[in-house]
Amino acid sequence: MRGWLRFAGVYDSTVLRSELRRLFAWLKKRGITTIVTGESGERRLTRHGLEEYVSDCVILLDNRVQNTITTRFLRVMKYRGSTHGTNEYPFLIDDKGISVLPITSAGLRHQTSSDLVPTGVQGLDDMLGAHGYYKGSSILISGASGSGKTIFGSHFADATCARGERCLYFAFEESPGQIVRNVRSVGLDLQKYLDSGLLRFEAARPTLYGFEMHLARMNRDLDEFKPATTVIDPISAFRGSEPEVHSIWLRKVDILKTKGITALMTQLTPEGEQIRSSDQGVSSLVDTWISLGALEANRERNRGLYVLKSRGMSHSDQIREYQITNNGIRLLDVYRSREGVLVGSARRDAQAVQKKKASATAAGKLASKARRGSKAQGKSR
Repeated sequence: MRGWLRFAGVYDSTVLRSELRRLFAWLKKRGITTIVTGESGERRLTRHGLEEYVSDCVILLDNRVQNTITTRFLRVMKYRGSTHGTNEYPFLIDDKGISVLPITSAGLRHQTSSDLVPTGVQGLDDMLGAHGYYKGSSILISGASGSGKTIFGSHFADATCARGERCLYFAFEESPGQIVRNVRSVGLDLQKYLDSGLLRFEAARPTLYGFEMHLARMNRDLDEFKPATTVIDPISAFRGSEPEVHSIWLRKVDILKTKGITALMTQLTPEGEQIRSSDQGVSSLVDTWISLGALEANRERNRGLYVLKSRGMSHSDQIREYQITNNGIRLLDVYRSREGVLVGSARRDAQAVQKKKASATAAGKLASKARRGSKAQGKSR
């Protein structure tokens, strides 16, 4: 009920306060839990500035517009007889009701695990000393456009569902249908996991909500679906000041770790600056950082992968060439020669010459063995 409507004709604040106290006392005596709504006043929480004093709990709702995007906030102003959070909490109102995002603790008390989660890419597990990601860890795959970040994320989702576990895929640049169609060209069939319920896509443009609303929505989806892993593709779609974006992803990583969910995030980096510090400060938050870059040699561009860091395990310090084939991502062995590490056509040419020499050597050995056998037969005669 609205207190200001009931007492619209009362102008004496003393009488109004007395009547409100009588009303609240009458409700408490009968054990009735009551929610009273009221309009905000000028420089006061409520229109008359009295309702918050006689109430046991006061919750302030706010609706702000920043950069043409609306975000709702909730704040508990007081709660008699109980401790409570004093920060503002973003909340979401949609067809699923009201979802409030808790501000997670900075105490860093989340549980850790030594269990391993496969990367989904053959050869990448071997580059990590533990042969996989730690369960509940956060992984960042950064690279320029066309480096295959979404395909790496899809491999990870495919491997999760193939084990019979759930994966929640947050897409911010492509629709679910487009992702499913595109990765089918590299031999990944995600549609069957969508049909079985092991895989779920949540797609939205970053401009649809504010940062806080996206965070609240993602947190609600994680609680509903309860996945073992999640893919966030890409985090670079969110634009804003570095401190603001860093704060959002710091809280997101904290939420994922608290829930024990292994998270793989992709990030677009400018061309030619693949191996560098993340411009959104996310690289310092993640446990494993894999950079995808271009290897230019002999007037051609090839793809290279480098593990910059992986907390809690040793890892390869090599830059491995990889190919995106009809059967997924394929990591190639490092090929060294007198000219150094060769990639692309130079590696293929050198391997062809090496194979030709090996064949010639093998043929020579067979011919020599045949001659020795012929001579031995002549002597025996």
